[in-house]
Amino acid sequence: MSTNENTNPVLIAGAGPVGMTAALALHARGIDTAILEAESEDRDRDGSRAIYVHGSTLRTLERIHPGLGTDLVDEGLVWPTRRTLYRGKEVFNRTYDSPGGSGDIPHFTSVPQVVTEAYMHDALEDIGIEIHWDSEVVTVDTSPDGVHVETGDGAEWEAEYLIGADGGGSEVRNEIGANFEGDQSENAFLIADIEEEGGHGEELERMFHYDAPETDGRNVLLVPFTGGWRLDIQCLGDDDPEELKSDERMQEFIRDVMGEEYVDNLKWVSTYYFLQVMADTFVDEHRRVLLAGEAAHLLAPFGARGMNSGVADADEAASAIAVALGARTDAVARDEIELYAARREKAAEYNLEAAGQALEYLQGENPATILRKEAAASLADTFEEAGEWLDDAPYGPHGSPPIVSTGNY
Repeated sequence: MSTNENTNPVLIAGAGPVGMTAALALHARGIDTAILEAESEDRDRDGSRAIYVHGSTLRTLERIHPGLGTDLVDEGLVWPTRRTLYRGKEVFNRTYDSPGGSGDIPHFTSVPQVVTEAYMHDALEDIGIEIHWDSEVVTVDTSPDGVHVETGDGAEWEAEYLIGADGGGSEVRNEIGANFEGDQSENAFLIADIEEEGGHGEELERMFHYDAPETDGRNVLLVPFTGGWRLDIQCLGDDDPEELKSDERMQEFIRDVMGEEYVDNLKWVSTYYFLQVMADTFVDEHRRVLLAGEAAHLLAPFGARGMNSGVADADEAASAIAVALGARTDAVARDEIELYAARREKAAEYNLEAAGQALEYLQGENPATILRKEAAASLADTFEEAGEWLDDAPYGPHGSPPIVSTGNY
């Protein structure tokens, strides 16, 4: 294939939700693009992964490709009840009459990431954007005039801009000399998908359980999504995560937390130590490469900030590139890309802080935090605010980053 055939105004590395969002957002702004994906089209996508899609993300997807956001709403579900227990005692329970939000978009929908990706693939096919599978980025060379990319299949690509959305192990990030900086969680976590046979009933709830007696004092989160349940268990400091993820131990957890009828419904389980890191720069020296999503930052999952913040990154990257391509001078173009970096770096710092607060709250041994949780649990029967604090705290603060206007993330 000749170099001319591989010339695009914008290239995107990565065909996950962030890369596909970037492609849809560029197309919505009238900009041609192509996606380079290292893996094969039949790649393994086991696990529900990012199941919680925020209303702001749904509205972004609906704006850049009408029908996409509402399709995900139709496929997903909204659980109306939030319930929290503390050492076996219920301390908070609230059921909402409506899903909230505005128009056809609720505050959130709960749907497996593979479903989100399938709808994005359909959207890309509808508008004629091609994903080049088995096209791992191996070199990125930038100049004041553009980007030259070589892929593992021997192809060479030219573009004015490149969006690096190629995940936590981003080669694009490595090629522009950006480095990850941050920390890792002290405790491991078990994450499992449990199938719901025959579909969910109407009385759905998200349950968080502090020091659950059923799991020998481990914290437990149980969240429904289309077709199943996400079961998260926080390991204790001396746990062996690999031993706990065995079928036998997981069946014990499932029986004790969910009931005998779910014991044989385990579909997927994994263990994680959550990283809290961000790149020391989101752009290259020539302001021709923009990092987005996990290529730019990895967050603990509390508050569901990962994919949702990545979608915001992608949309803002597309907006910045659209302005830069139409700029009258190179200086204006550079300024727009630098503004993208400033805004999304600020958002990443906020999200890292928010997720970090939740992580410290859950696994930290700060005596003051422990006393606050115990006091709130003892007061929850008479002061609803105490129980609501226990219910909210594992997800971090809910406010918006100070200079970001494209949603909460």
